Amino acid sequence: MKKLVIAVALALAAGAGYAKDLTVVRFGVDPSYAPFESRSPDGKLVGFDIDLGNAICERLKAKCVWIENSFDGMIPALKARKFDGILSSMSVTDKRMEQIGFTDKIDNVPPRLVAKRGSNLLPTPESLKGKNVGVEQGSTQETYARTYWEPKGVVIRTYQTQDLVYQDLLSGRLDAALQSSVQADLGFLKTANGRDYAFAGPALNDPKTLGVGAAIGVRKEDNDLRQQINKALADILQDGTYQQISRKYFSFDVYN
Repeated sequence: MKKLVIAVALALAAGAGYAKDLTVVRFGVDPSYAPFESRSPDGKLVGFDIDLGNAICERLKAKCVWIENSFDGMIPALKARKFDGILSSMSVTDKRMEQIGFTDKIDNVPPRLVAKRGSNLLPTPESLKGKNVGVEQGSTQETYARTYWEPKGVVIRTYQTQDLVYQDLLSGRLDAALQSSVQADLGFLKTANGRDYAFAGPALNDPKTLGVGAAIGVRKEDNDLRQQINKALADILQDGTYQQISRKYFSFDVYN
């Protein structure tokens, strides 16, 4: 029993030491979701989430290290300690909270359906029955589509990255794609490839499957780290740094 108590005490002490002596924060990211995270032509990681993470690390006086990972493997990789936090447009849902913890909100962007102009498609099972809809694997959009559309005859096709979704949409293998409205607007529709496509119907809202905004995912036991990140986020919001970063990428509010 004494050995068990000592082991627990040492583990708690180690966890506290990790936060107090914080010098490096490793963020997991899937850079295929512009303008939140992507790679520039020169190979550098760029985007809203990247700038936000770097600003957080600056407040924590810690070095930011970015580790690329497929989105559908983010939570297992976090739990396996491949990195310390997930900063990759991850929405907060009850299902995810069963496995990991989350910081305070970093943005709140609803998803929308994208299809070819003139398709007359709507984000309803009746309109999409028999159609092929692409989603990023492991995303809340996949959860929504499989929960409400697939049982009613909509064909849901999953892809490891959002770029692969758009590739099949452009080739005609997909009739529509479901993703973040901001990502679709700035990362596809306003590009040369997206000129023949448009939003199909209104934004979707379903807290059960789509969550209540995006946040940084952390391990449940890393409460000190979560609190430190929350303090940095609050400071960034209060002094206008968050708004400055947001204006660099968006002409509208992505926080509320």
